[in-house]
Amino acid sequence: MSQRTPNKPKLIQFIHIAKSQLKLDDATYRHMLTEQTGKDSCSKMSKSELVVVFEHLKSLGFKTTPAKSAGKVAQADDAQSRKIRSLWLTLHDLGAVRNASERALAKYVERQTGKSALQFISTEDASRVIETLKKWQQRVEDTQLMANIDNK
Repeated sequence: MSQRTPNKPKLIQFIHIAKSQLKLDDATYRHMLTEQTGKDSCSKMSKSELVVVFEHLKSLGFKTTPAKSAGKVAQADDAQSRKIRSLWLTLHDLGAVRNASERALAKYVERQTGKSALQFISTEDASRVIETLKKWQQRVEDTQLMANIDNK
């Protein structure tokens, strides 16, 4: 493990993830626990015993990878994608978009194009997304302008 050993619940979580990743059936898993510590359940183990099991599972091929970086695809950085992001963030600033994240934007793009992220859309799809965002922005700004006029 790294310099800092995770707490007991985190070690148990890692061990269960390893069991799944290594495709261990319950009988094999419990046998391995007993072989390593003399106990057949993680809940009965001390932290040091959990570390022993965890290290053994790593020796069997368990890979610990940060969940956020696993399978991460680089963001699209072409001019149209930057424009789409800019419009999305403007809509967020106007209060029309609650979640300014890349994931939320990807969901919007998917609803508009059927593609799951900016890096997968064609130039034509990107142009269509830009136009829908510009029209949305215009509607929001018009509504806010009308509200300001009504309040005076």
